[in-house]
Amino acid sequence: MQINRTIAELEPTPLWNQFHQLTSIPRPSHHETAVQQYVMALGERSGLEVVRDEVGNVIVRKPATKGMEDRVGVILQGHLDMVPQANSGVEHDFARDPIKTVLEGDWVTAEDTTLGADNGIGVAAALAVLESKDIKHGPIEALFTANEEDGMGGAFGLKPGLLQGGMLINMDSEEEGVLSICCAGGANVNTRHTYRLESIDSGMKAFRLSVSGLKGGHSGVDIHRGRGNANKLLFRLLRTGADCFGLKITEIAGGNMRNAIPREAFAVVCLPEEAGEQFENFVSEAYAECLAELQQVEEGLKIECQPAPLPQQVMNWGSQQQLISAVCACPHGPLRMSDVMPGMVETSTNLAIVNVRQGRIEVFNLSRSMVDTALDETCLSIKGLFDLMGAQSTIDGKYPGWQPNVESAALKTVQEAYRHCFDDEVVVGGIHAGLECGILGATYPHWDMISFGPTISFPHSPDERVHIPSVGRFWQLLLRTLAEVPKRQS
Repeated sequence: MQINRTIAELEPTPLWNQFHQLTSIPRPSHHETAVQQYVMALGERSGLEVVRDEVGNVIVRKPATKGMEDRVGVILQGHLDMVPQANSGVEHDFARDPIKTVLEGDWVTAEDTTLGADNGIGVAAALAVLESKDIKHGPIEALFTANEEDGMGGAFGLKPGLLQGGMLINMDSEEEGVLSICCAGGANVNTRHTYRLESIDSGMKAFRLSVSGLKGGHSGVDIHRGRGNANKLLFRLLRTGADCFGLKITEIAGGNMRNAIPREAFAVVCLPEEAGEQFENFVSEAYAECLAELQQVEEGLKIECQPAPLPQQVMNWGSQQQLISAVCACPHGPLRMSDVMPGMVETSTNLAIVNVRQGRIEVFNLSRSMVDTALDETCLSIKGLFDLMGAQSTIDGKYPGWQPNVESAALKTVQEAYRHCFDDEVVVGGIHAGLECGILGATYPHWDMISFGPTISFPHSPDERVHIPSVGRFWQLLLRTLAEVPKRQS
């Protein structure tokens, strides 16, 4: 196992060297100033035109190489931020600490945190092209968007008229050998409610329940894998605990990112002292049951029950039972498969975050769909469920999907480049995640868009890793595509 200093030596060196630099720059969503400055400094050092817009997007323009001036202008696009997720008990300040990368055979991963290959590899590829002296290409604009992982603020805030190119290459796909020509849209359902606190009864005992060790992952890319949702598992315990042992909730903290399947959830609960031993036995039995159900996908699952300091107050019984019922009934996972793209999820939802503390409840869901009306219906159904407990829910952050165009010139260009590179046919598909193409295409409707990238497994989780050979193939395809971009039509 080899750490950080070695990845800069991997092939292709220009790309890996740039990714190595990015791992040393903290860049979670909303903390992108340092990485924006790095990109701008690279562009200025290379004598290129650099623009930073009012929402934090950085645009770097590079003139065509000699003889390629008449080609369609290409926009190389990736997002600067990364998802900050760390294993339980690991102290890592994503706003300050660098990522410690690890080589494991043909893979690069990180030490107990997300790697940031999503979308660091795509950003690194664009930076390597900008810095190069010998890559053949037409006019290039590199568009580095801000805050993609938490609201797509950069894509939404991009003004029309800033970019002149006609073909966009998004480098945020995560399966090498597949060209994405469509993606899902998404929206947030934000539920907030209050509850009355009650004094704790005498003769009570407190416990801390924890669900941990789950794989989590990207709530779009990994939603079909059948992985456990820590919030659903925790509330399964709370339902039986309340019904059979008189359990009362003090606080809950489950999940921390809308676009990550929740890996961990915790609760502080109270119940009569005489039921304590029975409850601990129940938790052990429930753990065995859940592990048996999920053993093929969640072999690391842990469910633990440990004594805790006795709190002074608990949630009132009525509010507690309403919340337990609503969360247990709330959908999670794939809801429908696509008729247009066989094997691809059309509609899904992620029960991402549940927080209960000091009289306030927060429940956040992120829903996705290739079909706008299906997305609306999913969001309204979740809102309606929590309406039944008297909560207030809002739907926001909606972004459009990207509809497929099988006659795309960009698609044909990359298909031909793939044949030249690998003497094979590339797979054409889509991704059940929120690529920025749908948003960007609404602002620049004339853009011809395509998305491809290397193989990245388990993004949005500390198991995130990138396949080294696939990065080389991705780079080879990118360079061939740039060399084969068609001429502008007069």
